[in-house]
Amino acid sequence: MKSILAIGNALTDILAVLPDDTLLQEYHLPKGSMQHVDMETGDRIWSALEQIGVKYVPGGSAANTITCTSIFGMPSGFIGKIGNDQLGSLFKSALEQYGVRTTMLYGTKSSGRCMVFITGANAERTFADYMGSALEMGPDDLKPEYFEGYDYFHIEGYLVQNQELIAKAAQMAKAAGCKISIDMASYNVVESNDAFFHNLVERYVDIVFANESEARAFTKKEPREALSELASQCEIAVVKIGKDGSMVQQGDEYHYIEAWPAATIDATGAGDTYAAGFLYAHSLGMPLLVCGQVGSIIAAKVVEVIGTKIDVPRWKDAKQEIRALISAHSGDAQIG
Repeated sequence: MKSILAIGNALTDILAVLPDDTLLQEYHLPKGSMQHVDMETGDRIWSALEQIGVKYVPGGSAANTITCTSIFGMPSGFIGKIGNDQLGSLFKSALEQYGVRTTMLYGTKSSGRCMVFITGANAERTFADYMGSALEMGPDDLKPEYFEGYDYFHIEGYLVQNQELIAKAAQMAKAAGCKISIDMASYNVVESNDAFFHNLVERYVDIVFANESEARAFTKKEPREALSELASQCEIAVVKIGKDGSMVQQGDEYHYIEAWPAATIDATGAGDTYAAGFLYAHSLGMPLLVCGQVGSIIAAKVVEVIGTKIDVPRWKDAKQEIRALISAHSGDAQIG
C-alpha cells in the first residue's frame, strides 16, 4: 500500500461547546476564524474555558489527517515540533498509538495548543491558537531522509505562514518523488499569504483541499468557478461546501458529491478527515468520484462526535461502507 507523510503544527486541541458568542466577543475572536494568541491571552482563555468544561485531544490539522490515513492502513508519518513537557509527550504517544511514525523535533517553548470554540446550531468552529514550540519549526530542521520512501506528502495550510519552511519541505518532497497535497486551512491564512499560496500551488501542489471561503479567498470567485480555477493550476481540486457536500475536479472531469447523512454535533476535523479519506482512496487508484465519496463518508462520522477522534463503532460503520463502495470499483478493498 502507498504511504503518506504530513507536516503540521503539533497542537493539543482544547475543545469547548459554548452556549453563545459572549466569550468570542470578549476576546475579539471573529466567528469561524483562526486567531493566534500570546501565552498570556491563551492562559486567560484556557481558564475561562475550564469553567465551562473542556475536552483535551491531541490534534492539529495534518495530525488529524495522518491519524485517519494510518487507521485506514496506509503507512503514515508526521513531522512536527513540540516542547519538552507533558503536553508534548502526550501528543507524540497519541500519534504512535495510532501507528503513525513520528519525527518529533523539540523546541525551547512549551508545546502548542489549539482552543476550539464550538457555537451555534451548525456547530461552527472558531480557533484561538497558542503555537509555542510548534512555531519554532524552521527550514533548517528538515532533512531529505525524512521524505524518503513516502508516496504522498500532505501540507497543513496553517504552516504556510512559515513560508521558508514550506518552500523547503515542498522542494524536498518533490525531489523524493512525492505527490503533494495541501489543505488551505483558513480563509485569513490564504488572504495573508496570497502570492506565496499561488506560487506554491502552481509549482508544487498536485491536490488542493479548500472550503468555500478559502477557495473564494484564493480565486476571488464563488465556489463552482473557484473550483475550476483551482483545477487549472493543479492536478486535482476539491472544494468542500459544508452540509451541502463537496465538489471535485480534475481537468474537465467534474463531480458534485452530496454530504453523507450525519447527525452533526461538532464539525471540528471534518475537513481533515475528508482529506484522509480522499487520499486513501486516491492511493488505491480509485476514480475521482469515489475519492470524494470516501472523503464524505468518513467526514460524516467525525461530525457526530465532539472533537476529531472517531469512536470505534463509527469507524467500523465507515469501513464497511467504504469497503462496499471501493469493492464495487476494484473488487478488492484493503482497509486496515
